[in-house]
Amino acid sequence: MTAVTAAAALLLLTPVQAHAGAIGSTPVATFDYPVGGVTMKVPTGCMFTHILRGDGKKITYQNAGVDCGFVGALNAGFCNWRIDFTYADTNSKTYKTSQGKTHTECEIHPMRNNAPQTLPRYGKACAHLNINGVRRVSQCHHITK
Repeated sequence: MTAVTAAAALLLLTPVQAHAGAIGSTPVATFDYPVGGVTMKVPTGCMFTHILRGDGKKITYQNAGVDCGFVGALNAGFCNWRIDFTYADTNSKTYKTSQGKTHTECEIHPMRNNAPQTLPRYGKACAHLNINGVRRVSQCHHITK
């Protein structure tokens, strides 16, 4: 029993690396847009969520996407959509953009992951949902020491 107790105590005393994360959601405002001669309507009830995990300027995981509920879940989806990630310094000057692929198919829950990376400076990381080339909603997180 003493070996088990000593092993458990050692695990409790071992330092664990600190990690940070952020999750935020922004409502997608109702809007109409044309697709092939048909007017699509995005109703209320959809949220754009941006998730970051990492430590300091190192981002180990980043994802953004739309979730719809209630009336929003009944819509035909988002057509001609693209999700971009941007990075800005502490003066809000954008220094890097990771532009996503434009998806011509319609999806009710568009989503994109971005590759892990280390940013050159502190500031903020943002995700943007574009429909038909128009930015419709953004969600940002500040990255600080």
